[in-house]
Amino acid sequence: MNNIIGILIVIAVLALAIIGIRRRSKKGGCCGGGGSPVPVREKKLEGRVLGKKVVTISGMHCEHCVNNVTNAINRIDGASASVSLARGEAVVSYDREVDERQIARALEQAGYRVEKISGV
Repeated sequence: MNNIIGILIVIAVLALAIIGIRRRSKKGGCCGGGGSPVPVREKKLEGRVLGKKVVTISGMHCEHCVNNVTNAINRIDGASASVSLARGEAVVSYDREVDERQIARALEQAGYRVEKISGV
């Protein structure tokens, strides 16, 4: 009887681990991109920098995540990102008004959570 209970516990733990791995890889977040790193799309702003916003982000765990976050922000017209894994934040420079909701939406679609956005 004890062996059956032990086996059921092991099966339950393995099932939860598999579910967690599947969720992480579907979100495109940490380690979900396979073995090769995501190249960063470099972006220069067209005009002079009007301002900067600091975005505190949770869910970044590696350089792959940093590249995903950088690319997500760089896809926004008028915005360019500098991302720090150590600080868990991105500094977004912009040459035209960029809606904070647009920044948050881009990061959430990439699989990360925005904790806070503040001006510099």
